[in-house]
Amino acid sequence: MSHTSPIIGMFSRMRQTKQDATQQSNRAVHRPWYAAVARTGYAAKGVVYLIIGLLALEAAVHAGGTTTDQRGALLTLYAQPFGKFLLIIVTLGLLAYAATSFVNAVLDPERQGHDAKNTLKRVGYAIVGASYLGLAISALQFVLFAHSIGKSSNTSTQDWTARLLQAPFGVFLVTLLGIIVAIVAVALGYEGVSGHFKRHFEVQKMAPTTQKALTILGYAGMLSQAVVFLIVAIFLEIAAWRHSPGQAKGLGGALSALAQQPFGPWLLGLVALGLIAYGAYSVFEARYRRVAA
Repeated sequence: MSHTSPIIGMFSRMRQTKQDATQQSNRAVHRPWYAAVARTGYAAKGVVYLIIGLLALEAAVHAGGTTTDQRGALLTLYAQPFGKFLLIIVTLGLLAYAATSFVNAVLDPERQGHDAKNTLKRVGYAIVGASYLGLAISALQFVLFAHSIGKSSNTSTQDWTARLLQAPFGVFLVTLLGIIVAIVAVALGYEGVSGHFKRHFEVQKMAPTTQKALTILGYAGMLSQAVVFLIVAIFLEIAAWRHSPGQAKGLGGALSALAQQPFGPWLLGLVALGLIAYGAYSVFEARYRRVAA
């Protein structure tokens, strides 16, 4: 008479529990409510980038305009008529976008695989999710309790750079971070130029004019994102080289630095139009992107 080892039985039950949890999670992302959450998140991200792009365009056209980042965009939204209501709606959408990013990181509903390239993408999804979760929580605290909406991307980037520079091998870590951001910039540029972003959409079901609009918006939006990330990477390398965290810049600082270059208003205007295009592309994602529903 054979007896199963208690240890083997325990591992068998753990494996079965893991399989059951995975099956339940996979069923969850194939339900209509998940599609609704994902599309709401893409729409909210689109609104934020449309505001950032429009403010950057105003700064390029009028000397008195200012560049800003995601937090600045939410404050701008709050200043509008019915701003508190609008901010609550967009913030809930950003929570939905954060949740979607975490789902993409953990469950891989798009079945991208587990090779090195796609594992890196999933890590990126997790970082994006954490970033937007923090942004949404800060915005909710601002609306409900009149707290500060949080640090600007510039201040946050400089704070993190200062912490890294104080750590052992700090210069190496900041240099490595700048290289990673530069790689992200190149990947975004390639995604835009190659048109690979269209694999997320059921393009064959779109009208020809819609396909053309998606291509133009994705191309311009991805390239503008690539330019911004590349500027951020350059300033991280400068911060590492000079051992000066104040040299690091976030999204708002990168746009401001662009405006200060020769032909700055023209360069800023082009990138601003690209950011507006990226916002519109995100709205297209809300309507047309293939989600695991």
